[in-house]
Amino acid sequence: MKLIVGLGNPGRRYQGTRHNLGFLVIDRLAQQHHIEVSKRLCDALVGEWLSSVETIVLAKPQSFMNRSGEVVIELLAEYRGTADDLVVVYDDLDLPFGRIRIRPRGSAGGHRGILSIQEHLAGAPFCRVRVGIGRPPEGVDAVDYVLEPITAVEQDGLQAIIGRAAASIECILTEGVEPAMGRFNRAP
Repeated sequence: MKLIVGLGNPGRRYQGTRHNLGFLVIDRLAQQHHIEVSKRLCDALVGEWLSSVETIVLAKPQSFMNRSGEVVIELLAEYRGTADDLVVVYDDLDLPFGRIRIRPRGSAGGHRGILSIQEHLAGAPFCRVRVGIGRPPEGVDAVDYVLEPITAVEQDGLQAIIGRAAASIECILTEGVEPAMGRFNRAP
């Protein structure tokens, strides 16, 4: 089993914001595999498919970002998984818009969703797929920036970015983290 978690905030107010890129990547994977991420389980929306080797679970936590760890630990228990089975995809301020960075472990880098997951996993390493949203303009607070809608200029390349992030997760599932890092951590 592999648990792929996209981080975001639930509700209409947060749809289309930079902080919900993780949800958008999960939606793309679900679309590609013709599944619905609609089953309610452990305060998340989940969908499953059976790959040639194992069950893949896609999840969008319905708690707010800073409580993502509670949902992840419950889902791992439900599916009898460990941190080794987890891949988390999320937005990252420290990467230029659209850049993908895969890491098998690391710090939270100030991301409260990742910090919550780290705390609930007692520091156990897990795979992350970071999707760059860039830094806010001078004078704009980071919290406000991540919760703002994606701009029209950013929208132009958004589908390609989401597709690339989804492809990176597919590569992790089929080839492993190291090959995926080699292929997707380079600038597009």
